[in-house]
Amino acid sequence: MDVSIYRLRHRDILALCVIALVLLGVLMVQSAAMNVTGQVKWQWTDRGLRHAMFAIVALFTFFIVGRFDYSPFAERKTLMFKSPALWGIGIAAFTCFIVLIPGIGTSVNGARRWLPLGITQVQPSELAKWASVLFLAWWLTHRPVNLDRFWSGFMLTLAPIGAVCLLIVIQDFGTAALIALCTITMLLVGRVKLWHLAVVIPPAIAIAFWFVAHKEYRWRRMTAFVDPWAAPRGEGYHMIQSLLSFATGGVTGRGLGNGIQKLGYLPEDTTDFIFAVICEELGLFGALLTVALYLGIIYVAWQVVQQKRDSFGRMLAFGIGSMIGLQATINIAVATVSVPTKGLSLPLVSAGGSGLVITCAALGLLYSVTRYQHSPEELDEIVEQESPETELKLDTRPPKKIGPQISTSAM
Repeated sequence: MDVSIYRLRHRDILALCVIALVLLGVLMVQSAAMNVTGQVKWQWTDRGLRHAMFAIVALFTFFIVGRFDYSPFAERKTLMFKSPALWGIGIAAFTCFIVLIPGIGTSVNGARRWLPLGITQVQPSELAKWASVLFLAWWLTHRPVNLDRFWSGFMLTLAPIGAVCLLIVIQDFGTAALIALCTITMLLVGRVKLWHLAVVIPPAIAIAFWFVAHKEYRWRRMTAFVDPWAAPRGEGYHMIQSLLSFATGGVTGRGLGNGIQKLGYLPEDTTDFIFAVICEELGLFGALLTVALYLGIIYVAWQVVQQKRDSFGRMLAFGIGSMIGLQATINIAVATVSVPTKGLSLPLVSAGGSGLVITCAALGLLYSVTRYQHSPEELDEIVEQESPETELKLDTRPPKKIGPQISTSAM
């Protein structure tokens, strides 16, 4: 098989899956929002139109980012603090900090998670998710420190991720847990020592339990998950109404726009529980189609991981695929009452402006990885040509390897 056709096929699958999910999100957000204005006919609502405009911007962002070579993110200059990956995680940590300051961050539903930015608002935790993936992909493949050492290597790697998670968990437990889970998967593939993870995971679980028990509403969610019917008008209300959406949707669904649960019965029907609206209106077929589109994105990421190419591109693809897969899985699990409510959106589908654009930008990086296939030596050559500091040393040292190959068996 021709290699160029092989690569084109995978990036086409990725583009089709992203476009389909974004368009599905536009339809379902519009459908779920129709009850807010009391409109019976299919007419654009304010929320639906706003989401459609952000969807257009997001798709443009996806293709624009995808057209640029991802190699600058693999920057390996003399001073590692010039790396875009380190700057990205630093900016993410800074925005996660300032959003907690009263008067700067904006509260929505009692949680201060938003930063005003012109006519829109930005959620720093969305930026932190993808900054963490980019940082780990760069750090685990370049290994500026010895990861075999616990304190000076492994813990130094976890320090920026841990700081970001601690800043986020104060107001957004679900996103902090998502970043932690994605970090664990990337560390496992990055061949860190298992006993290092075994040492830090129990304290991390204890800290997470404290944050759950410390907030009364989080603890009520946990107890309601055990028996939603014990509080049918309280914390169990979301879960019960979500289950009713699945029950009434059946195999073929009620039809697009004909759902009943969205008429004031199902809270957060355009965000956290939009999958329940999909199942009620489009039925089992709509649910399976949604899952298949996410599996298509994960499939493309997995194919990149299996290629013989630079380790940074493979690790970046693995991280992006893991983040999308984990977030979609958790959201669907919440909608089906398989796990307690977390407040995580369904990626590319749920209503959201900045989050949708940032997610499409991250998937644009994955598109770039499928488009530009570099060997370790080629990527070194590209990076060194862009770096005057290292270009002077090309005649005195051999090309460096990007890092250890990713172990696909650890997947």
